Amino acid sequence: MFTVVAATLFSAAFLLAIGTMAWMFLAYRDKMVAALLFEPIPQREVVYHVRVRRPRVGLTPRKADASFGGVLAA
Repeated sequence: MFTVVAATLFSAAFLLAIGTMAWMFLAYRDKMVAALLFEPIPQREVVYHVRVRRPRVGLTPRKADASFGGVLAA
């Protein structure tokens, strides 16, 4: 008798689980398909604009050293 009751409860629980999975599949089928076909929006690449500012020491250009010119001439 115990075996018959246990088998009946097991079968009922198994059928309830299968029914729940089938119901959820039918209820959320559209959402599952949309999630599988979803393509994320492409993000724009980050562009960094670097601007280097150097303070000017003087308004007149520096003259080249005579020793430096002599090295190049040799």
